[in-house]
Parts: sequence; structure tokens; C-alpha cells
Amino acid sequence: MATLKDLSEMTSELDRLGGELHAELTEGDIDFQKMVGLADTIGQTADQLAAAFNTMSVALIETLNGSAEHASEEATQ
Repeated sequence: MATLKDLSEMTSELDRLGGELHAELTEGDIDFQKMVGLADTIGQTADQLAAAFNTMSVALIETLNGSAEHASEEATQ
């Protein structure tokens, strides 16, 4: 599972790639192949980031539900 530091690095990479894509569009020679590549990389990185956040969310919910179930089992004993 990715760490929060890993996710921070991924968001930094997305920020860098977004800036590069914006610069290519506004200041560059409008190289469509380069922009397609950047946009594709941004999409892949965003998908990885979303998957990592989802994995963390599921793990947290399972942990909290497990703790709640354990607490309710102890209360009924």
C-alpha cells in the first residue's frame, strides 16, 4: 500500500505535469504529440492516485468496522 509520502510525491508529479502541459499549450510550439503524451501520463498518474486513496479508504473503513464489531461483541458478553 502506498504511503502518504508516496501520494504527496504523486500529487507533486501531477502538478509538474499539469504545468508542463499548460506551458506547452500557452507558450510552446503546440506539439500535439507531446500534449497527448503529457495528458496520457497525467491520466495514468491520476488513476493510480485515485486507486491508492480508495485502497486506503477501504482499509480504514474495514479497520473501523472491525473495531466497532469487536467493541459491540465485548459489550454483549
